[in-house]
Amino acid sequence: MPKRFAFSVVVPIAALFALGFDANGAKAGLVDDAIPSAEDACAGVSLSRGLKYGESEQNLVDVASLGNKDSAPRPVLLFVAGESFTNEGTSGDWTMRDQAMCLAAKNGMVGVAMSYRRAPKYHWPAGAEDVAAAASWIHQNIDLFGGDARETIAVGYSVGAFHLATFLAHPELQAADSNIAGAVLVSGIYLPADDTDDDARSYFGADGSKYAERSTFPGILEVDEPIVLAWSADDPPRRIAQAETLLKRLCKAGHCPRIAQVTDRDTPASVFDLHGAGKSLAERTKQLIDQIEMRGLP
Repeated sequence: MPKRFAFSVVVPIAALFALGFDANGAKAGLVDDAIPSAEDACAGVSLSRGLKYGESEQNLVDVASLGNKDSAPRPVLLFVAGESFTNEGTSGDWTMRDQAMCLAAKNGMVGVAMSYRRAPKYHWPAGAEDVAAAASWIHQNIDLFGGDARETIAVGYSVGAFHLATFLAHPELQAADSNIAGAVLVSGIYLPADDTDDDARSYFGADGSKYAERSTFPGILEVDEPIVLAWSADDPPRRIAQAETLLKRLCKAGHCPRIAQVTDRDTPASVFDLHGAGKSLAERTKQLIDQIEMRGLP
């Protein structure tokens, strides 16, 4: 694997995820006024909108690049964001997707932001199947945008983190060409509970006895791809407990992830502290890239 991978990826990841932590996960403050609007983030970026990767009208990806196809193939950031299993139209989802993919493009990557099928029309495991389909689309098409599909890092946020984790945990939902090089899971849920809210229940179904088999366990404990696990101090207590449980069980299984704890999550855009110290999640991701480099690409 070429040495440029470790350095070319960590620069954009630092820009996207310098969240204000020290290298040991201790809390630190975020920098005010560090977050550009989606419009500002995408200024000067070449955007391709609404590209279909599946049969549903919700199976769409947006791609951001700097349009220089003569340069060496660039790493790819696949962003899976969503605060809800049901509502596709939340402004936070769309704002975060644009910020993520455009900032990735401005920092040497090709950014891909995907939307996925929603409940109540679509149920488990539609979201994970859509992650697989979007990753497959990247393998088949991202070279047209100057990207290298072998160097794909998928970032899941909130509900998107569950769909990404489910994709990793259930090989039967993956496609032959949907492999990724690493995953970053931010503020996700990983084990639905019987008393889950109506939003999640519309996706998982009314029968709580099926929730265990529709969770990310135990498959997530056997995943070979390196993982960075992050959560927010402002997440609901149950979500923090889920992240801590996943951390403990991964470590017990011999697959300890890199971790980071976000100090503030007043808005979805708070994951983009561009003036951070370059530690915490950025540092964890650099370690992830180093691990990928040592073992070779999938």
